[in-house]
Amino acid sequence: MVKNKLGRLKGFSIQFLPYSEMRGLDSSKRIRKILGIVLGNNILILQGKLEAGEETRLIEDTMAMIGHVKNFKGIELAVISGNGSRGSGFFGRIKRNIANSIAGEDLGAVTIIGPATIVKEIKRNPKKIELLLG
Repeated sequence: MVKNKLGRLKGFSIQFLPYSEMRGLDSSKRIRKILGIVLGNNILILQGKLEAGEETRLIEDTMAMIGHVKNFKGIELAVISGNGSRGSGFFGRIKRNIANSIAGEDLGAVTIIGPATIVKEIKRNPKKIELLLG
């Protein structure tokens, strides 16, 4: 009898958060909402991306929590932008820029955030995203 050598991941889920749920929140509330989801052992897939200052604050806040929140070891974060060749002509770029200006966000991007206890690494390449869990 061969024993299964794969470890077990218990108690996590993947949650998708559309931009419409984040649009009306200020930066502090966005960060709190994200941390609440991640601290609940969820991998968050966020439509769009955080502003540079929000991403910095999220990382700073998680670093401050390490050692103070039981079993919390930080986060893994990756932004995948939809700046591929699709619609990259002149009119495609104008249309995308107008849509992003109206929305106030790059809706072609996706942000993946997960607790470091679950997500060991996020690998990106042009054709796929790999979440290495452990």
